[in-house]
Amino acid sequence: MQEEIFEITTACEEYIRPINKLLAQLSSSPVSFTMNELQAMVESTASRLFLLRVDGEVVGMITLGSYLAPTGRKYWIEDVVVDSAMRGRAYGRRLVEYVIGFAANEGCGTLMLTSKPARVAANALYRAVGFQPKETNVYRMVVQGNKD
Repeated sequence: MQEEIFEITTACEEYIRPINKLLAQLSSSPVSFTMNELQAMVESTASRLFLLRVDGEVVGMITLGSYLAPTGRKYWIEDVVVDSAMRGRAYGRRLVEYVIGFAANEGCGTLMLTSKPARVAANALYRAVGFQPKETNVYRMVVQGNKD
């Protein structure tokens, strides 16, 4: 099997369908990812989208966000998903380790992520690669924009 992890640096229509397929497996209320959103991600310096391709087919993805705060550089891992037909082959681990290495090459900082307790395998993976639980509360608010 030939596999590669790569960053999307050019918005291409060919990525939209596999990203949406993966998003449907990630969330019980998936959103439809569009070409405009992919273009915005590619142009952003704050987010990077990596795909895993095996034998020419996109079977996984991971996003790395970053920002600078007074307390230092922060990195966030988001939207880690491997196609259900390809799970159990350590592809999730390879994606996470790849992004850890990418963040390390960018410089010092704190790498964080969240994961639902029900995602037992994902939580075990994060601990296995060195993440430690942080005692904190996570709050969420959906902000409705005022775009014209």
